[in-house]
Amino acid sequence: MTEYTLSVNGSEHTVQAEPDMPLLWVLRDLLGLVGTKYGCGIGQCGACTIHVNGNPVRSCLLRISDLNDQSVTTIEGLARGGKLHPLQQAWIVHDVPQCGYCQAGQIMTAAALLEQNPEPDDASINSALAGNYCRCGTYNRIRAAVHTAASFYNAASSEKPEPEERAS
Repeated sequence: MTEYTLSVNGSEHTVQAEPDMPLLWVLRDLLGLVGTKYGCGIGQCGACTIHVNGNPVRSCLLRISDLNDQSVTTIEGLARGGKLHPLQQAWIVHDVPQCGYCQAGQIMTAAALLEQNPEPDDASINSALAGNYCRCGTYNRIRAAVHTAASFYNAASSEKPEPEERAS
């Protein structure tokens, strides 16, 4: 086993792991961050999506030895200062989850999209989320939630307004 020091959600963590251990298992099994889900193990479903230096990455495919001092953000790290991320707020407004299994990956991918494009159209949202599968088929609610988050999202501001009310 090799010792690795990781920056996850703004905190340093030291773990002992085999070099080929996928980051997904480091996060879940060694750090106890279980919001990132195992879906397929081959990077096809998007349930394990995290951010590495702000970019969406499938954690089931990234070996811990390939991380190289990069910053990792998981779904647990999106909320700041006790306030949910605008996407997390919008997910609640639109009652997006059914089973909820894919939601962390969907939100992490959408968060990366909004950092790059704070006002995406349907085609941009569909393209960004194309590799994230929802077994329950809540794609219309996911798209609506991304639009809602975009309507009050400001990547340059730490002040994120609250959504006004739940969608019916």
